[in-house]
Amino acid sequence: MTVLKTSMRNFLAHKGRMALSAIAVLLSVGFVSGTLVFTDTMNTTFDKLFQATASDVTVSAKGSSDSGETTSRTGKPPVMPASVLGEVRKAEGVRAAEGTVFSTSATVVDAHLDKLSPSSGAPTIVGGWNGNDARTMKITSGTAPKGPGQVMVDADTADKHHLKLGDDIGVITAVGTHHARVSGIATFTVTNPGAAIFYLDTKTAQQTLVGRTGVYTNVNVTAAKGVTDARLKKNVTAALGHGYKVQTAKEVADANQKDVESFLNVMRYAMLGFAGIAFLVGIFLIINTFSMLVAQRTREIGLMRAIGSSRRQVNRSVLIEALLLGVIGSVLGVGAGVGIAVGLMKLMGTMGMHLSTDDLTVAWTTPVLGLLLGVVVTVLAAYLPARRAGKVSPMAALRDAGAPADARAGIVRALLGLVLTGAGAASLYVAATADKAKGGSGWLGLGVVLTLIGFVVIGPLLAGALVRVLGAVMLRIFGPVGRMAERNALRNPRRTGATGAALMIGLALVACLSVVGSSMVASATDQLDKTVGTDFIISPDNEQLIKPQEVAAVKSTPGLARVTEYRPTQADFTTPDGKTLKDTAITGADPTYATDLRTKTVAGDLEDAYRPDSMSVHQKFAEDHGIHLGSRITVAFENGSAARLTVRAITSDDTVIDKGAMYTSLATMATYIPVGRMPLDQMVFASAKDGQQAAAYKALKTALHRYPELTVRDQTDYKKALKDQIGQLLNMIYGLLALAIIVAILGVVNTLALSVVERTREIGLMRAIGLSRRQLRRMIRLESVVIAVFGALLGLGLGMGWGATAQKLLALAGLKVLDIPWPTIITVFVASAFVGLFAALIPAFRAARMNVLNAIATD
Repeated sequence: MTVLKTSMRNFLAHKGRMALSAIAVLLSVGFVSGTLVFTDTMNTTFDKLFQATASDVTVSAKGSSDSGETTSRTGKPPVMPASVLGEVRKAEGVRAAEGTVFSTSATVVDAHLDKLSPSSGAPTIVGGWNGNDARTMKITSGTAPKGPGQVMVDADTADKHHLKLGDDIGVITAVGTHHARVSGIATFTVTNPGAAIFYLDTKTAQQTLVGRTGVYTNVNVTAAKGVTDARLKKNVTAALGHGYKVQTAKEVADANQKDVESFLNVMRYAMLGFAGIAFLVGIFLIINTFSMLVAQRTREIGLMRAIGSSRRQVNRSVLIEALLLGVIGSVLGVGAGVGIAVGLMKLMGTMGMHLSTDDLTVAWTTPVLGLLLGVVVTVLAAYLPARRAGKVSPMAALRDAGAPADARAGIVRALLGLVLTGAGAASLYVAATADKAKGGSGWLGLGVVLTLIGFVVIGPLLAGALVRVLGAVMLRIFGPVGRMAERNALRNPRRTGATGAALMIGLALVACLSVVGSSMVASATDQLDKTVGTDFIISPDNEQLIKPQEVAAVKSTPGLARVTEYRPTQADFTTPDGKTLKDTAITGADPTYATDLRTKTVAGDLEDAYRPDSMSVHQKFAEDHGIHLGSRITVAFENGSAARLTVRAITSDDTVIDKGAMYTSLATMATYIPVGRMPLDQMVFASAKDGQQAAAYKALKTALHRYPELTVRDQTDYKKALKDQIGQLLNMIYGLLALAIIVAILGVVNTLALSVVERTREIGLMRAIGLSRRQLRRMIRLESVVIAVFGALLGLGLGMGWGATAQKLLALAGLKVLDIPWPTIITVFVASAFVGLFAALIPAFRAARMNVLNAIATD
């Protein structure tokens, strides 16, 4: 009880000094709890949606996926004849059955040809209005669609795009473009996670999405009273045979949920990873806090030992303080986590994914995990300072505050740090010289961990050397104040090293990812320059395909020298070694594609692969199956017949663009695939006549303006799109890393604040002999800047080393250009100095306001 009372008294006496450490725990636990609450809420939302929208039993075409419609290479959804509906209705246990048709491969535009698709990446769904949809949608304005001239839209999409009754809408599919006017607006009775939904009447939907009536993509079946879904499925399957996909409501919901969970799990683990980084940074803050508190209370602890307190009691007293800190920070963090989750939901709402707070899900495991994690991490971080406190001798009561450093421990620490850093550097070298990316990635991970730990351990040694260099470069110009700031930073290298290491971790990751991202962009740009020989790339949005009339519009554009069509499909391969490979990708293209993409070959000429009944294979495929020039492969085309194709070229695997692709000509494909079943183009390439690039680019944009689902890019546009895509990903990662950097800044603030308290008497004496308040503030700011710059140097240097090693592994996949983003590195370095200035504001202000006499009188 005495130990507990002592711990409580000390904790409350130093509550101000504990505050920043508590904030670090709060932020870290809050981020973990917020991530769990947010992803659990998304799971709940999708669970409710899938359960509400699934009929008792769903019958779909055999080519559809487990979770819904899959568009074929013709751009149309797989369908089944309308006669299936009659057969289903005759099955035992069926109370009602309704046929419907829908597709997710459609582009919907308004009267100005602006797209109405969600910006969140959620699907655009066009389908026939049916009774199953009426269970989750309520018509709140107008009427359901009746006839080809009417369409109904969901309320969220209508609000976002300011649609109203009577507005013209165009539905663009593989069949063509269908125009209709908004006849009604329907509101979700469950949470809409962001999809844009447009309803036509069933007959119009059939004609618009498939091109003919008398077919359905799905039959929704309702069970008679007392009939289970499993029994109904068995009866329907017996009535139809095994030529269709028959699923219960639970199977459909589970399949949909599985797709969602795969995305959510990636999001959850990524965010938890960044929370872990924040926790790691927070550990340094907590260690520093308790180390400095123990040092400042050396005489007090010595007195406690002198009057009978045992080492265990002193140790336990410090750990109880850490426990109190962990509990308070974790409890507040769990509460903050709920707020963070709501904030993330609002953020997703601005991106088009609507999540209702009515579905907010706080599982019992979330607060338990948050509390456990926060308390355990805090207590473990305080263990070393607590152990050090237990070693304080009773004789310390006769000395000034501050325990002398253990020289032997410093030597052991330096040696251990050098060994770890050397082992990490060796691991990075092995990774950089690896022949295979899979093996090298393991060495890279080991090298990152070892060098990080090594730099943390060796931090005090590095602090002594680097701070002197930084002092000579940055601080000496400020005269005596600068020299005092340098000596203050060097006074306790262990503390300076730990404070700098906290900032080092976040900045190392920033530098590493910057190097990797910049190298990926530079490598891809280099590949485009070396291998892409076409001027323009025309590609569709929303996983659609390019229709023949759109290809015709490209070919009729003035100023073009050539147009190349590109049509991937699948086939079953029977190779010379007797193996049959199901659903293998093969691409049909015009012979000019050999010029548009300058793919290297290891045998033969790629142009020969476009001769009749000919093809190419890639190098690894040839090696795996004993294929050489002249080998013949039986290729059974999807939706077509089998062909015996001769291998005329073997392409190199040393590429990024179209890596692993196998080619044949469109003429060969047309020989074995009926006209109505030929796959549509995935992309079209066009090249301008000499000197007419600008005019042809403008003409292409004009010619395809009436096809808003298509995007025309020249090579500059394509490079910019690639750079923007990687840039958006990096910005998101930097945003998540900002949490760790904020915690590191709190660490600098806390270190300076406690350092000011530790030097109270010294500050009073300096003020008494003439140091002005302005000079005192400058001294503390300069000390903070040098610590921040020290951490930045370590972090940026370490991160660039990691990034350069990672690029060597990427080079094995064809990304061979190492690009150091010096503008980003320099910006981060300069920003770290401003971080130091910001962190010193409050400590410097408090130090300058000290009463000189009271400060001198302090023990």
